[in-house]
Amino acid sequence: MDNWDEIRTAYQVARLGTVSGAAEALGVHHATVIRHIDALEGRLGVKLFQRHARGYTATEAGQDLLRVAQATDDQFAQLEGRIKGRGNDVSGELVVTSLVAFAPLLVPALTSFRAQYPEVTVRLLTGDRLFRLQYGEAHVALRAGAAPQEPDNVVQPFAREQIALYASRAYVERMGMPDSEEALREHHFVSHDDAETRAPFLRWLHGHVSPDRIVFRAMDTRIMEAAVLAGAGIGFFGVREATQHPDLVQVMPPRDEWTSPLWLVTHVDLHRTAKVQAFVRHLKSFADEEG
Repeated sequence: MDNWDEIRTAYQVARLGTVSGAAEALGVHHATVIRHIDALEGRLGVKLFQRHARGYTATEAGQDLLRVAQATDDQFAQLEGRIKGRGNDVSGELVVTSLVAFAPLLVPALTSFRAQYPEVTVRLLTGDRLFRLQYGEAHVALRAGAAPQEPDNVVQPFAREQIALYASRAYVERMGMPDSEEALREHHFVSHDDAETRAPFLRWLHGHVSPDRIVFRAMDTRIMEAAVLAGAGIGFFGVREATQHPDLVQVMPPRDEWTSPLWLVTHVDLHRTAKVQAFVRHLKSFADEEG
């Protein structure tokens, strides 16, 4: 196989399902995409795609090619991420990933980091999925829960986030303030829609409150917090974040079993680069100043 351009074209067609989509992703004319596919199928002597009115669907042979090309593309992305992270200057793109719950910490930290290093462009990627540091998807990750175990990662303890139960003043006026753990069973709650969540405080809630009492469920932390603020029910907030909302009333104080340890994670290949080291130092200092 001596023509990577044709394989890359076939990979994009298989991934996106249309010639136009592949052409846009590759920055070429759609006729070039068709020519590459025809040439590759002719060389291999097998059909890689079924053509239909909605686009292209990979055949079994096309699926085999897609898997190999995906692995190769991942390796190129890994190489690109490592190359971009090298160098002695603090400039270029800095990609940080975390749960959206940590945005109130990371957004101002990244903003002040840019003020110190104006040649840096920052990207904050949030979501429940773990971005793969080994493939260059991010330079630094802030993760919660058990210590990450992926090989070739450098894991540093960062902080322990105190978590407590809160309700809005409107909810307390309407439903009353629970005076014991047993009294919680008579109240309404806001929680994550995934009953298998790894968050220790949410596991505790699901173990102490019947499912019918969890009346508002969502997949996004911001929505759950908004629901508590709106009076939908009792829910968890980080203590630091709760201080930003004067309408919140603490229903139960923090407990050790609810606390989430936080970890700073970097890949060994990028850990000692000037940019990553500068940001890790800055974030630790910023967090200390903010308490």
